[in-house]
Amino acid sequence: MFSRVFNGTGPQALARTVDLSFGYPDGVVISDLVPDHMRDLVHPHWMQFPPVNPMVHYILGVVYLILGTAAICGNGMVLYVFLKTKNLRTPNNMLVVNLSFSDLCMLLSQFPWFTWNCFMGGVWYFSPLMCEIYACTGAITGLCSLWSLVFISYDRYNVIVRGMNGTKLTSGLAFAMILFCWTYATIMSIFPFIGWGRYIPEGILDSCSFDYLTRDWQIRSHGLCLFIFCYCVPLFCIAFFYVSIIKAICAHEAAMRAQAKKMNVSNLRTNGESEGDSAEVRIAKVAVTNVSLWLICWTPYAAIVMQGMFFNQAGITPLVSMLPALLAKSASCYNPMIYAISHPRYRLALQKELPWLCIHEAAPSSKASNDSQSTVTKDEKE
Repeated sequence: MFSRVFNGTGPQALARTVDLSFGYPDGVVISDLVPDHMRDLVHPHWMQFPPVNPMVHYILGVVYLILGTAAICGNGMVLYVFLKTKNLRTPNNMLVVNLSFSDLCMLLSQFPWFTWNCFMGGVWYFSPLMCEIYACTGAITGLCSLWSLVFISYDRYNVIVRGMNGTKLTSGLAFAMILFCWTYATIMSIFPFIGWGRYIPEGILDSCSFDYLTRDWQIRSHGLCLFIFCYCVPLFCIAFFYVSIIKAICAHEAAMRAQAKKMNVSNLRTNGESEGDSAEVRIAKVAVTNVSLWLICWTPYAAIVMQGMFFNQAGITPLVSMLPALLAKSASCYNPMIYAISHPRYRLALQKELPWLCIHEAAPSSKASNDSQSTVTKDEKE
């Protein structure tokens, strides 16, 4: 090992004095690192912990750079292709584009400030107002993405389960859904500015979020409202839609097997369909994947919030609170892959507009090209 002393004073300079270890000396607490202008905004719960190893901040900064780059590239491609390709401008795809736009806005409003804090010492260096704006924009874009997923799930349910009996998704209805997403998200996110709840630095203090640690009812009621209407309700809706889709697919598969048995044939599918999974099985796999990833990304953070509001807070360390928040934000990277770029029509458009991506997608039949059903649903069925 080696020892190298950097110029400077205070705990952060000491952290860069490497002598068989890389970290802060004994006795340094996180409150020693908090700038004076942010000290009143930091919850006392975080003040009891020692600062994490500086290497953790650097690692998180690199991770956020990767997430930000992936989100900008993935969502940027979805938006670019949608604007360049006329036949993708359907009401169904408006919902997917809104999801990509909100995910893009989330990372653009979050990762620059978070990354700067990570590489500049590991605490929030901007003003208290900037902390509140950072948390508010993260809440708006995150909630908008959540409700965009709900409406995309409803669209799939409407086409697959209800079929001809379903309500046709028009451009006006799709625009109303998008307007609801942004309005709902904005209303739920501005309450801390009018006295219900508040935004404060969180975890290792690189970022800010809403307060789920203060135990007075004014703060608790705000957190409980967010948990119910921004986690439980979207979860119930998405789960209901996809469970209904899977049940409809299973019923369809059973009906096809019964019909094949009556006709004394092994199955009713074409040779191409018989070689791999049926379209119905592929749809079921997509449904299970969507619900599972949603749960994986958002449930850990919801659990931390509930523990902070109503249960023992001792287990909520800075790192324990930071990792679920990072996991939730990672959704903005995989959403464009699942809901847009992985589907044939978007891939065909990417193949045409961005040939350097080396995408090789077979062109659909003319019948598929003229079909007015949902891009996602139709592409999966074909």
